[in-house]
Amino acid sequence: MQKKSKTAFSFCNSVLERIRMNSFMSWVGGKKALRDAIVTRLPNSCDRYVEVFGGGGWVLFHKTPGKFEVYNDFNPNLANLYRCVRDHPDELCEELRYSLNSRTDFEHIREVLKSKTAIPDIKRAAYFYQIIRESYASGLDSFGAQPHNMWRNFPLITEASRRLQSVVIENKDFEKLISQYDRPNTIFYLDPPYYETEDYYEDVGFGRADHERLCNALMKIKGKFLLSYNDCPEIRELYSKEGIMIESTTRISNIAQRFDAGKQYPELLISNYDTHEEGILSRQLTLFDDFEESEKILKEHKIIWKSNVK
Repeated sequence: MQKKSKTAFSFCNSVLERIRMNSFMSWVGGKKALRDAIVTRLPNSCDRYVEVFGGGGWVLFHKTPGKFEVYNDFNPNLANLYRCVRDHPDELCEELRYSLNSRTDFEHIREVLKSKTAIPDIKRAAYFYQIIRESYASGLDSFGAQPHNMWRNFPLITEASRRLQSVVIENKDFEKLISQYDRPNTIFYLDPPYYETEDYYEDVGFGRADHERLCNALMKIKGKFLLSYNDCPEIRELYSKEGIMIESTTRISNIAQRFDAGKQYPELLISNYDTHEEGILSRQLTLFDDFEESEKILKEHKIIWKSNVK
């Protein structure tokens, strides 16, 4: 009996590993390095998951699929890419099949996208994906000058298409999106443009007023939110409110690895619920998660603000 249980456990763990996948793309500020910490803190009590600033979708792809999930990004090219990956993966791969990894082609495509020329959705998605894959640090603005075999991305696109089949894809301002999907059983995960790094994101204006507008919107919701930010005095002050929990953590700085191996980047995890209590409860209710590892991840933080958190 014990042998069968171990076999069943191993099988279900392998299934879970296949569900928890990588994103099909990189993105500025992507949460690959923090995805375990974030997913471990998501409350099991909320069955509506809404990713407000989708970007590379690293948290969405890493979490266990739920019955109701929304991916949103205000960048229209990014939202279009996700729709094409979900609905037309084969056509998108075919469009990418003979793309050229060259500076001339890269600069031409950038100009076409910036000109707002009317082109079919699938071709626009292929152009944008090529720019993401071939730009330096996925910043979209400069050619990376690195060898890249586009065909190696095709299995990633196919796998992502399967994962996205039941995901609603939106292209809305965060305030309208939050208002539309807010319910007591909704968990909003938010990874906005970081404070004073807004210029890194093309086609998305996000200044001080937007950071304040985001905070005000989150203070009114019926559901729960988990928010990741860069650690700076302005954001600490903005969210030091009743009913809010602020944790400090760090992640590897991928860009800095080229000249400073092991460099850590300070981050904040902000929520309107106790992430440790919800995280432990979620892991207890999830049979196939590694409980000890999850508990270790939950403890790897420093609470810097906690005021009457539910």
